Amino acid sequence: MSDGVRTEMRGAVGVVTLDRPKALNALNLEMCRRLLPQLQAWRADPAVKAVVVRGAGGRAFCAGGDVRAVAASMAEPRPADAERLSREFFRAEYTLNHLIHHFGKPYISLVDGVCMGGGLGLSLHGAYRVVTEKLVLAMPETGIGLFPDVGGGWFLPRFPGESGTYLGLTGARCSAADAMWLGYGTHFVESARLETVLEALVGAEWGEGLASAVVEQVLKGFHADAGTSVLATQHVAMDRCFAAERVEDIQQALEAEGTAWAQETWATLVRMCPTSLKVTLRQLRMGRTRDYDEMLSVEYRLSQSMTARADFREGIRAVLVDKDHKPRWHPGTLGDVSEADVEACFASPAGDELVLSRS
Repeated sequence: MSDGVRTEMRGAVGVVTLDRPKALNALNLEMCRRLLPQLQAWRADPAVKAVVVRGAGGRAFCAGGDVRAVAASMAEPRPADAERLSREFFRAEYTLNHLIHHFGKPYISLVDGVCMGGGLGLSLHGAYRVVTEKLVLAMPETGIGLFPDVGGGWFLPRFPGESGTYLGLTGARCSAADAMWLGYGTHFVESARLETVLEALVGAEWGEGLASAVVEQVLKGFHADAGTSVLATQHVAMDRCFAAERVEDIQQALEAEGTAWAQETWATLVRMCPTSLKVTLRQLRMGRTRDYDEMLSVEYRLSQSMTARADFREGIRAVLVDKDHKPRWHPGTLGDVSEADVEACFASPAGDELVLSRS
């Protein structure tokens, strides 16, 4: 039994394979619980020079967190411990992301295929992200009544210009070329060469020098041009339309822009959960000036407040269960979401904060 994760040592390299291919390697609580102690052990072991993470099945690196299971646990009528899975899953996932963010050794993600939500949490916080032509990258949480979690409040504002605001609000999908332009990807390698990349890392001469220098030399030998980013060609209009402090003003700017891209983007925003849009914009603006550890605590609060809302269960129903893509949001429009509603989502849950140390 792999519990969705296979781990092995290959020479001086610890190798993690996410192994739920039928679920596109979506991250569940059991996988978090397997990964955390293994990564902690490898970080402490001087014989381990680097860690490589990849997905099984050829279709996905990791399609996100298993939010469908969390939503099912919150369904009506709720059992007495209905919030338990939401609390345990997000605590485990954020603890894992925090460890990766502060890992201290080369952590290399081979990101082949679908990578969304929790997949970014498993990859972006590490030092190296090798992307392929099969990459489909997105943070689609506003479409299911959530917010860009797994550190999205920290990393999205650090993408070029307002591209992170655009991606966080719309859930737009990115190619490998887009990922390289954003700074998510550090290297582009053809999918068929990934096993050779891993073999080269395993066979490298690690010696006593900096492990990062070894990794960079190996990856440099495989890196190729990812092509032209469509996202980059839109960045001027994106920066102009998504600079506002209110979602309503962003929508108005898109209407005024009047291009096909602006009209399509406006139509996308209209379909998203209104409360999620307002919460997400506030989260991203907050994340501009706060460090990762501060935003982790903020996002954990959001994870508990947002999963407790009916919109989350409705979003999961519409997108992942019935797949009719016709969610009925409450409140149903941006104008019906008050500042008090947004503020309540950021409030500290009584006795349930998440504060992690770097040790």
